[in-house]
Amino acid sequence: MTTQDGPILIIGTERSGSNLLRLVLDAHSRIAVPHPPHFMRYLSGIPYDGDVDAMTDDAMRLLRHHIHPWPHEIDRAAVAGAARPSLFGVVSAIYDQYRVAEGAARWGCKSTFMVEHVDNVLAELPDARFLWLVRDPRDVAASAKRAVFGYCHPYRMARRWTAEQELARAALDRWGPEVVRLVRYEDLVSAPDREIRAICDFIGEAAEPAMLAHHLSGNARVTASLSASWRTAGDPITAARIGSHREGLSDRERRQVESVAARVMEPLGYPFDAASLDEPVPGPLGVALRGFAVRLAVEARSLGTDRNHFRRWRRDATVRRLRRRAMPVSALVQAGESR
Repeated sequence: MTTQDGPILIIGTERSGSNLLRLVLDAHSRIAVPHPPHFMRYLSGIPYDGDVDAMTDDAMRLLRHHIHPWPHEIDRAAVAGAARPSLFGVVSAIYDQYRVAEGAARWGCKSTFMVEHVDNVLAELPDARFLWLVRDPRDVAASAKRAVFGYCHPYRMARRWTAEQELARAALDRWGPEVVRLVRYEDLVSAPDREIRAICDFIGEAAEPAMLAHHLSGNARVTASLSASWRTAGDPITAARIGSHREGLSDRERRQVESVAARVMEPLGYPFDAASLDEPVPGPLGVALRGFAVRLAVEARSLGTDRNHFRRWRRDATVRRLRRRAMPVSALVQAGESR
């Protein structure tokens, strides 16, 4: 086992146990993994043309409105001075500053959406390592129905899950198992000691006992207190949520998920009902209306339970402003005429 100081990135699909894996890694004395503001997800479509100051300003706006505030102040000038002339260069400089503040040797990122940016990361940081975290898509969809993050409709969540697993598989095929490692959520929670040791071998670190007691950390308690969608962050590792779709999805919803995800489920070790392949594709209007109804219920609950509810609204408004500002004038005119 050789130790390296490159970053560790968790990729895959949200609601797959990424907070659990983040906190397990963060409990290691050499690794710092803050909750991600999803810089690349929200800013990568904006044409910055290498303008480091503009990229830094927008990234800092996102960080100020982050739904899980960081415990350390990030120095904007230091980021702009250290960043390479790319969006990920800015992101890397921000995370590196956090790492230093934590006194860690390396940083991690649990923004699962980084599955879309594996090549960009490795072009700048060849020592980066990726943990492809995968979970039964039916359980992912059941979890998403109750969460304020992600698609509430199981069919839409299944489509996202399928696309992101295909991206992760392509990254593994392209870069090999020395760079990308598949981690099944079910294995992690069923045999945590074995899986954590295997993960540590992959990233070149010695496993530490604190990783099995991640829920006792202050970071885990803060995460669990912010949102009902993260409440299990403060729990010990448990296999109790394997198969949660049996209660969380209707039979029709389960079939819809399987009909979309079957071709990816099987190679990953998730059996499905072959009859689901004949499940009709739901109409877009029905999906939209059902998703909207579930979203309203989830938002109403969030108002009563989540400490970061209004921060999330401010974050989303910030993202909309940044993207609208980046739209070409012709697109803005067209959008105005369509009203």
